[in-house]
Amino acid sequence: TDIQVLPPLSNGHQVIDYLHKNSVDLLLLDLNMPKIDGLSALKIIQKDFPNVKVIVFTSYDHPHFVREAQALGASGYLLKTSTAAHLKTVVQAVAMGQTWFPEIQKNTSPSESLSDDFTHKYQLTPREIEIVRLVVHGKTTKQISKQLTVSEFTINAHRRNISRKTGIDTPIGLLHFAQEQGLV
Repeated sequence: TDIQVLPPLSNGHQVIDYLHKNSVDLLLLDLNMPKIDGLSALKIIQKDFPNVKVIVFTSYDHPHFVREAQALGASGYLLKTSTAAHLKTVVQAVAMGQTWFPEIQKNTSPSESLSDDFTHKYQLTPREIEIVRLVVHGKTTKQISKQLTVSEFTINAHRRNISRKTGIDTPIGLLHFAQEQGLV
């Protein structure tokens, strides 16, 4: 089968705009994108472009995100740490109509399983949840910026969004929130 690789798109709006203008059979979609995160983009893609097969291609190795992607209609879920050969195998399988999701452990700890109530109530993106966990573990904005290889400006924008969505604006308040919600 002939595969044409398209240039990468840097945010969710660009992905949706591209799909409106171009015919695409299969899309690798990151969960962590600015403007429209991957899960929100996946909802739009499944509604507006149901024939596009989507493989979530991410660094988030978390059962909650695998289940969420599957529930939203993704055809696969693959970690960015996968080898090129494995990526090729999964892309070919999904292109031929198969699905590929990692096996999810049945006995996950509370910190590995976020409830649907939590997800719907707070609407935190995968990146925001990751940042909450890092803040709670005592990381500074500068340390988080280095660890996630993004600018401090981006981390501060995420922190403002977290504060807006949760109503919490102090690290100790965030710690209590994270403990109550099973994020740590």
